[in-house]
Amino acid sequence: MTQEQMIKQHTKSRQTDRKKRFIIGGVIAIILATTPLLFYLYTYAPNNAKVWETSFFTFESRGFNNVQSFIHALFTKITFVIITTLWFITSKDWWKWAILVPLIMFLFQLIGVVNYQIKYVDDFSFWYSLPIVMPVIVFLIWISRELNKTIGDLDLKDEIEEELENYNKKI
Repeated sequence: MTQEQMIKQHTKSRQTDRKKRFIIGGVIAIILATTPLLFYLYTYAPNNAKVWETSFFTFESRGFNNVQSFIHALFTKITFVIITTLWFITSKDWWKWAILVPLIMFLFQLIGVVNYQIKYVDDFSFWYSLPIVMPVIVFLIWISRELNKTIGDLDLKDEIEEELENYNKKI
């Protein structure tokens, strides 16, 4: 393979890596940008109704006083689960595992909202919630490691390619 072919291949792979990072970053940005919409979705629900029917979905109050209260509780918890999950997955800091504590709490509260027979939605018992969300934690840890490995590989590849470029310029 000639030097020119190597440079073309190097440039193409670098563009692909940047495109992949841009797409991942764009998806994360879109998810974060939609969280305020999810958080305030309850304002569109009827205030005094037990059922909210639209052409797309039907919500019932499920043990809450009205549909608006149920949607407020549900999407507040979903919003915090999304934000905390993204924070955990994208964090590279050594203390990122501490983020699992509020994530477990939000997941347990979300289960409480969905399971309308639970009397107190925001009561939190860490030890009771741990067995319920343990598979989720394992899955999040796996996703985080895979993403960090991929990002680390891409960073290392960029550094190697820069070193090779600098070396080739010297020759």
